[in-house]
Amino acid sequence: MKTLLLSAPVFCLAFLAILFLQSGLDKVFNYKGNKEWLDSHFAKSPLKNTVSFLMPAITSLEVFSGVFCALGIIQLMVDGSAQMGLIGSQLSTISILALFFGQRVAQDYEGAATLTTYFIISIISNYLMWDMIKVGY
Repeated sequence: MKTLLLSAPVFCLAFLAILFLQSGLDKVFNYKGNKEWLDSHFAKSPLKNTVSFLMPAITSLEVFSGVFCALGIIQLMVDGSAQMGLIGSQLSTISILALFFGQRVAQDYEGAATLTTYFIISIISNYLMWDMIKVGY
């Protein structure tokens, strides 16, 4: 039964770890290409002069989100605690909100809408992690 109860939190954290490690590391290893795309994406928005500052910030946030979610999976499997997973899911939620804000400001409403599913998964992850901590799983 314990394994069954762990599966939903582990799957949610795995989803977020994959999402943010891939996205963040892509920005690290293809910085120039991502920066060029973001410069053009925000060219007609109030954020047009902030890409050089905001890109390292969102990249760091995404990588830390992914790392903490991955560490959360390991911690859940090793000792059943959810602190790392909670940090990862909270950072993931902040990352998604930052990305959502950028998409809305850039008036990319379709891009913003696609983030809704990720946001729901991050909120579910937050709930599951908080519940595990509260119950003392």
